Amino acid sequence: MVYRRLIEAVRRGPARQSEPLPGTVRNSAGGYAFPVDDWTRLDRFLLLGTESATYYASARALTREAAASVERCLAEDGRRAVRRIVEVSAAGRAPKNEPALFALAMAVGLGDDATRAAGLAALSRVARTGTHLFHFAEYVEAFRGWGRGLRRAVARWYTEADIERLTLQVIKYRQRDGWSHRDLLRLAHPVADVDDTARRAVFDWACRGRLHNALPEQIHGVMALAQADGPETAARLIREHRLPRETVPTELLISREVWQALLEDMPMTATIRNLGKLGSVGLLHAGSEASRQVVHRLSDAEALRRARVHPLAFLLALRTYQQGRGDRGKLTWTPDPAVLHALDGAFYASFANVAPTGRRLMLALDVSGSMGMGRVAGTALTPREAAAAMAMITAAVEPQHSIIGFTCAGADRWTPYWARTGLSPLPITPRMRLDEVVGATAGLPFGGTDCALPMLYALEQGLEVDAFVIYTDSETWAGKVHPVEALRQYRQRTGIAAKLIVVAMVSNGFSIADPQDGGMLDVVGFDTAVPSLMADFIAG
Repeated sequence: MVYRRLIEAVRRGPARQSEPLPGTVRNSAGGYAFPVDDWTRLDRFLLLGTESATYYASARALTREAAASVERCLAEDGRRAVRRIVEVSAAGRAPKNEPALFALAMAVGLGDDATRAAGLAALSRVARTGTHLFHFAEYVEAFRGWGRGLRRAVARWYTEADIERLTLQVIKYRQRDGWSHRDLLRLAHPVADVDDTARRAVFDWACRGRLHNALPEQIHGVMALAQADGPETAARLIREHRLPRETVPTELLISREVWQALLEDMPMTATIRNLGKLGSVGLLHAGSEASRQVVHRLSDAEALRRARVHPLAFLLALRTYQQGRGDRGKLTWTPDPAVLHALDGAFYASFANVAPTGRRLMLALDVSGSMGMGRVAGTALTPREAAAAMAMITAAVEPQHSIIGFTCAGADRWTPYWARTGLSPLPITPRMRLDEVVGATAGLPFGGTDCALPMLYALEQGLEVDAFVIYTDSETWAGKVHPVEALRQYRQRTGIAAKLIVVAMVSNGFSIADPQDGGMLDVVGFDTAVPSLMADFIAG
């Protein structure tokens, strides 16, 4: 009977995606894919998080699985795990810092002595703002109590920061997650040097609200702003003391004068977050001084580099500003085309320079039903939309590329062409603005997932492809042949040693790339280092 089954399998041909290959496991969709190792899972968690559910797996299940992978990495090599957390967080490679803070809290709470020491030493490099510190405090309490080592690490956060940075953190981020600076200062008991009177005064003000002559001028400015008698006085105080938006009383945030004063010294991240508000109060419009300021700021390559704003933030700002209204609330504005183009340029500039490989590439976007569910890194973007934006980084520099979208093939010849083939060229070009690129995939029909289609399509059409780059959640299940088998067929029949890069758009535990094949690479979508890494891999 065993031999008969083997003979039947050979006669039937390659295994369907609903059947296992050696080394594969069942994915959340019921198909089979290769499991990724714990270190890859750690990367996916740090870079994509697990805040949003996918079509096949809930956010809670994904978080539980990711946390288990992080814990196994800590047990295997805790210091290596901490180094990776710091590397991703400090370089601004992830859209959000919360996964790194959570993983660091796990290292500090669950690691061995060496791991805990490494994690505590890295606190200020991962928790760079007051909000980060409050998030970390909330996370770490789930894993341990406030022992001496943790108290000392938090105390160092307050004593080692320069006084200007400390003052800004104290006035800008008063409290988050039920924590305040007063809470942490009373837990950690940081001790400032006797001659560091300004720092001692900041601690006293944060804990008890006491005013001292030694307090930095910014704090005196905050106190005066709280008593401002109108927009003109408020705008003057904002300029004099370089005060951030968070210090401005709510009733003054409807004033055009106040926003003009805030814009003059507004950081990059705050600028792109407040474009809608700046437009709604009448500051941003074609030819205005405020628009020129914003465009100049977004076009400054060195300022973009220093700000370390993640590309996803520019993409979200572009999408929101272009629609002329907020997702929440009643704000409306008329978008300035110059600002839209500047945001588009800033997205591309926020990635490291990518050298063209000159190879023939097929960029294949999974536009199946599962890619339209959930959100990337807890943002408003679906994996389908984010994949289209990521593909444009490569398309913008590679002269020989094609872009296709795929789901799965239909059953009969009476089915419309798209549904029958499951694949279609996409009307996307590098000259299109990013919001247009995202929109080009939004209206495509949904379906099942067959990640083998790009290779099969290239084989059927006689296309010469050096590398297939597939942007997917790896929840493939609907095809008659596994993606790795389709690639091997393509290599054998064409004689081209084609490579496969799988760009993971969801933080799950699966990949269609065979880890034993040196011509296949698994990377994480929306990692700012990925486009350069892919170019190096394709170029060999």
